[in-house]
Amino acid sequence: MDNFAQINFLGAAGVVTGSKFLIETSEKNILIDCGMFQGLKALRELNWRDLPIDVKSIDVVLLSHGHLDHVGYLPRLIKQGFTGKIIGTAPTLAIAEIILKDSAKIHEEEAKKANKEKYTKHNPALPFYTIRDAEKTIQLFQVEIEDKWMTISDHISYRFQYNGHIIGATFIELDINGKRFVFSGDIGRREDVLLKNPKKPEWADFLFIESTYGNKLHPEDNIENILTTLVKETINKKGNLIIPSFAVERLQTLMYILWKLYKKNKIPNIPIFIDSPMGNNVLEVFKRFPKWHKLSTQAYNNMCNHINIVQSYKETWETIDDKRSKIIIAGSGMVTGGRVLTYLKQLIDETSTTVLLVGYQAEGTRGRQLKEGAHEIRFFGKYYPVKATIKSIESLSAHADQQDLIHWMSAIKNCPEEVFLIHGEPTALDAFKVKIKDIYNWNATIPKLSEIKKVRL
Repeated sequence: MDNFAQINFLGAAGVVTGSKFLIETSEKNILIDCGMFQGLKALRELNWRDLPIDVKSIDVVLLSHGHLDHVGYLPRLIKQGFTGKIIGTAPTLAIAEIILKDSAKIHEEEAKKANKEKYTKHNPALPFYTIRDAEKTIQLFQVEIEDKWMTISDHISYRFQYNGHIIGATFIELDINGKRFVFSGDIGRREDVLLKNPKKPEWADFLFIESTYGNKLHPEDNIENILTTLVKETINKKGNLIIPSFAVERLQTLMYILWKLYKKNKIPNIPIFIDSPMGNNVLEVFKRFPKWHKLSTQAYNNMCNHINIVQSYKETWETIDDKRSKIIIAGSGMVTGGRVLTYLKQLIDETSTTVLLVGYQAEGTRGRQLKEGAHEIRFFGKYYPVKATIKSIESLSAHADQQDLIHWMSAIKNCPEEVFLIHGEPTALDAFKVKIKDIYNWNATIPKLSEIKKVRL
């Protein structure tokens, strides 16, 4: 085997989204994750460009987890000539299937709507990929189990290790010619409501670590108290509490906490509506893979029975027309698309409405605009005044904060040859670099997008 490997930083380098890392060796070429860029328009436009590599030469894709910014580019990869296997844990591939189909449907619907209502510069507007493209992608999925070394070639093997964050998520250990490359994926938090604690790597010659919250500690919010207060305020205002939510993990966590609050008599029996087709499908993944989370079958069933699951767009409008005070949890979490847009379009200009943001809001998203106090917001080519009360909770984030990230690295016995800080905005990356030097005396580097790095094996 050749004594060098080449690392191509194709995404999540200097930015949070678009995770893609190509490792080229003389034996095999391995792509770790294949995500879409989200947020700022300049980043989103990168999604439309072909990758600056020979896609046909990629032998295998390994997925850390099923989020869109880690799997959403896969159909485009296949259009560019990839024909190999796409490998992940069973829950990861189940989530990826849901997300790709849902994303394709949204792309098709938005292109159709843009063409019909003529609010597009493109003639015609085309979907980023179609449902058929997503289905072709899913045919290449191959399930592998967690915590077992799997061989790719004579000198290359890999292992998935439980990582919290969302159901099925792992960090990936890749052994190439005796050198260990560790890709953190997205690291979950300790003492998560639904998930077990992340495992920790014990050796890393080359460490690729996410830095989303590399400069922050999550506030010690009492989530139950905050939600209790907001629910009571909503009832007093005779209004609606709208929670834009990520369909994977966050939605299920909110369901569980609200159900627990009702069981403890902390909130009255206020109607709770879940309007996220994708979120409903993810609930089924929790049912299928009980060993991957902490929820008992009985608790899962009781929680689902307590909550109204919206099944159709007709029911969305029935929910909007329902004059009772209520809680509506709908996708998407950064208000970039999905059913929540329909609710906000109708209700964001009412002072009785409260919008609760419950996770990371990327630059350039409507969620970020709302969080930063936008007085108006644009949906489908029109502006709507923001008269609703906007609240946010950061402590519900599924991402490890700086303390959790430092803890996750604490079991590594050696001094890595290289530490690459990825998946973060510039201020988070810079702060985390300093912290790693202070704690471990490791010199970390911050790769740039499209940077190529050669390392000795």
